[in-house]
Amino acid sequence: MASGKVENFADIARNTQHKLSPAPPAGLKSIFDACRRIYPNQPNPLQVTAVVKYWLGGPDPLDYVSMYNNLGSVENGIPPHWHYVSFGLSDLHGDGRVHETNTDGVSGFGFELTFRLKRESWDKTPPTWPATVLQSLARYVFQSENTFVPGDHVSWHVALDSGESRIQHMLMAEDPQLGSIHTLHGRLAFMQIVGVCAEELEAAQQWNGPGVLQLLRKVPVAGGPWLVTNMQRGETVFELEPSLQDALSLGIETEGSNLSGVSAKCYWDDIDYPASCTRSSSPHSIRSTLSSLQEQQARLSQKDEEEIKATLRRGLKDIPLLPPIKSPASCQVVESEPLELHQTKALEGVHVKFNHESGSLLPLTLQGRLKHGRHFTFKNILGDIAITFVSEGIDGAFVDKDGPYAAHGPWLQVLIPSDFLNELIDDLEEVPRLQPEDLPKTYRWPERQFALTILPRREVKVG
Repeated sequence: MASGKVENFADIARNTQHKLSPAPPAGLKSIFDACRRIYPNQPNPLQVTAVVKYWLGGPDPLDYVSMYNNLGSVENGIPPHWHYVSFGLSDLHGDGRVHETNTDGVSGFGFELTFRLKRESWDKTPPTWPATVLQSLARYVFQSENTFVPGDHVSWHVALDSGESRIQHMLMAEDPQLGSIHTLHGRLAFMQIVGVCAEELEAAQQWNGPGVLQLLRKVPVAGGPWLVTNMQRGETVFELEPSLQDALSLGIETEGSNLSGVSAKCYWDDIDYPASCTRSSSPHSIRSTLSSLQEQQARLSQKDEEEIKATLRRGLKDIPLLPPIKSPASCQVVESEPLELHQTKALEGVHVKFNHESGSLLPLTLQGRLKHGRHFTFKNILGDIAITFVSEGIDGAFVDKDGPYAAHGPWLQVLIPSDFLNELIDDLEEVPRLQPEDLPKTYRWPERQFALTILPRREVKVG
């Protein structure tokens, strides 16, 4: 948080009381009171505060990040640690300056972020880099309007402290002490960030986040009961406790993956049309796509329809690079395009394209989702394009064995029938191991009129 400064709550309360109202804002006070119940001996914690508040045009959505000294419980496998708590994703003020007035019982986005960082023996004061991570996640939430729930994951691809640590990704869990509270402006939950290694993130993708969190709780060094992040940890939970690999394998085999989609760099072409007149080369608005989807409601099962609508409306959670924040004034509503541009149309054949990072999730798509009778969506982070792979038996899909490819505006559905699934699994098993010199690489199944290209990590060619 380059624009932040360190203060304590007493200073903030006095300044707020003097400048804004006879008492600290109700939402802010509710969070502070929840923390005070846990830390009665720390009435004035250090806080990183935005110099220019977001509602005054500043870049940081979080007004404050409090930093508490938690003594832990060594006998219960909980080490001493720093406990960070955000202020700003929920409605602190209740006057519309940041969040709309509560109408559904939820305060703001309905949660605040927390983080528990193992305190090293040489630490006298809490490091402030976790506040920067919390602000980055808050920017993503404010721009995308995506929220976090326990079990969600965030691909970060760099050490959380920007050093050399293996802890380069995050899972989300309910904070074990703060839980959830009700404020004057609605309810909110405290969502705890848990730092994980790449192998643990992959396990969460192949199986599910809650399952992996439970494995981390079993190993004190990897998190323990309160999921305390240890940036010095050099081994994965599976290296620390090899028997947990069996639990992971069993979970994947019996349950598959509960990850229904990711934001990605992807594209598709109708291979029967010249590149200059493919539908995917025309711009599409999410709003008009959703309008058309509503007309299809009778054909789509409620579960699948809601998941895909959410995908196209807000994107998906797994965004490797968090986009820059947009101020409220810069957000514009895109007018709907003519409905005829968004009629569902069967296609004779398709060519789908992914950059390597996105394509590396194809084995997960096939084995962890489609093989268990589910679907998986790739949503392009650079536009409105979405590619959904579906298995046979998905209620309401607008593809079937006689017409396995169909487009609804920018949304492509690809049916992978059971007699093609194992062949795809075998052919694409190598994708995560492809090296830069192997790319681009195109896989073709002429009898299926289907092609798939893996492009270099940062590249997705159009047309």
